[in-house]
Parts: sequence; C-alpha cells; structure tokens
Amino acid sequence: MRTIDVFNGDADGICALQQLRLAQPAASELVTGLKREIELLARVDADAQSEITVLDISLDRNRAALDRVLRQGAHVRWFDHHFAGELPEHPRLETHIDTAADTCTSLIVDRFLGGRHAQWAIVAAFGDNLVATAQARASALGLDEARVAQLRELGEVLNYNGYGDTVTDVRIEPRSLYLRLQSFADPAQFAAADPIVSELATLCAQDLAFASAHDPYFVAERCAAYLLPDAPWSRRVLGTFAHRLANENANRMHAVLKRNSDETFTVSLRAPLSDPRGADALCRQFRGNGRAAAAGIDRLPAAQLSSFITALAAACQRAA
Repeated sequence: MRTIDVFNGDADGICALQQLRLAQPAASELVTGLKREIELLARVDADAQSEITVLDISLDRNRAALDRVLRQGAHVRWFDHHFAGELPEHPRLETHIDTAADTCTSLIVDRFLGGRHAQWAIVAAFGDNLVATAQARASALGLDEARVAQLRELGEVLNYNGYGDTVTDVRIEPRSLYLRLQSFADPAQFAAADPIVSELATLCAQDLAFASAHDPYFVAERCAAYLLPDAPWSRRVLGTFAHRLANENANRMHAVLKRNSDETFTVSLRAPLSDPRGADALCRQFRGNGRAAAAGIDRLPAAQLSSFITALAAACQRAA
C-alpha cells in the first residue's frame, strides 16, 4: 500500500498532519507547499494501491484532481475548514470538513482523534489567529500561562513561515520544517530544542516592523486596506500582518495587499474578530477563496483594485 500525505505548508496543515501521524504512524510520501499553493493534489499520480490523506486545502480548488485520483482507484481522506463547494459522494472518499469560523483543520483532526495530541491543535489554532478557541482548548487541558504563551509563539511562527511567493522567500521549506518537528509529541519540547523557532520569531518581528511602518491605503470605521511593496519581507509577512491588524481592532475587516511584478496584487483578508464572517465570500468575487474569517486572492488585477476597495467597504456596511 502506498501512503500519500498532502498538506498545506502553514501551521494548520503541518500540525494537522503531525497529530495524525503521531496517532497513526506511517511512512508516507509528503506533498506540500507554501500557503497559497492550494492545488497540491494535482501533483499526485495515484492508483488502486494509494491511500491519500489531504489536510487543510480547499476541496473546491482541487475538485478536478480529486475526481481523477478517485478514477485511478485511490482511497482519499479529506480534512479541511475552507469552502469546499458541493461535496462529491464516492465510496472511496471520506470527508471531515467543517467551515465554522471558530475552527481549523487541526481542531477537526483533534476531534477525530479524541484529543490524543491536542497541544499540536492548539498550536495550529493560534497560528490561524483563533486565539479565543485556542485559549479555551488550552484551559480545558489545564495548561499554565507560560506553556500557552510558548504554544502561541510556535503557532504564529509556523504560520508565518508558510507565506511567500517561492521557497526562496521563506526561512525554511515547509516539508523540511515538518520533518524537523515530526518526532516531537510535545510541541513545547520542539520549540525549546530547535533553534529554527527563535530564528523564525526574530525574522517575523523584523518583517512586522517593516509592515507596520506603512499607513493604510484606505481606512473607514469598519474596514481598512494596506498596500505593501513587492519584497521578500512583504511576501513573508502578509498573513501575519493581517492577523496583527485584526487583533488590534476587532471590529474592522482588514485587507493587506502586496504588489506583484505582473501588475496584480496578492490579497490577505481578515473578517472582524467580533463578527468573523464574509471574508471568503468577498474574495470569491475576485477569484479568491478561503474561509469565513480569513481568505485571500492570489492575483487581483491592478485594474480591479478600486472595485475591490468598493466591495470591501460595501461588505463592511452590510455587516454593520
């Protein structure tokens, strides 16, 4: 039997796989990529001996590849929290999809495993900026403040490392990062033992300082948009800066846009923490995707920038 694990290279995808393989060890082929490399299943050529587990990537964005591997005879398990579209029915497909705004793929896996490796799920929830959910899960486990702070920092830097246009932008390629942590049942032990965590924290703080020096391009009572230049630091910090802005003003929707070299923008959008919905719907208007609380657009044409800002303002008015 051939085991294939397909997972997003951010904190949620990595921590979801970590939980599963701690509980269900397997020598698997690893297929992953940076945060916005969504169509990962297209890289898999399967057959009737293939057992594929997919974690933290949209089924909707991978529907053609899913249909193909099922035709090839593969068995597929899918864990995710993004917009999935219409779910196919197939005897060799098992889906665990929950698009609620207060969950993430690692928390779905945590439920599936009955909490066997819940601290990795907490790491992922912090990485996805589900701070209240992560803190509630930590409280249920009786974790002290120091441990929670350690898990939060780990989640934030793992998530930060998932952003970039190419692997040359990030400090460490996601597959290599997963391989470095996969032997640790305790995420705090990994954070203490591996210098990559402090290296990522230092680099993240520097990139956030660059981003924070930029004034908003557009600001209103319930929404704001920031434009960042095209640079390695902006490619890395896009999502983390969006999370920072969301935490600083819980009643605003925030969009962070990065200029690209091809007359487009990459967009990272966060719904207000006080009402975490609508981010995915807004991004889908511009060929993006995501989840209710957080979504993105890979290539927003520069000619559509004003239309996007208008749609952002309108979405915030409807939510008011």
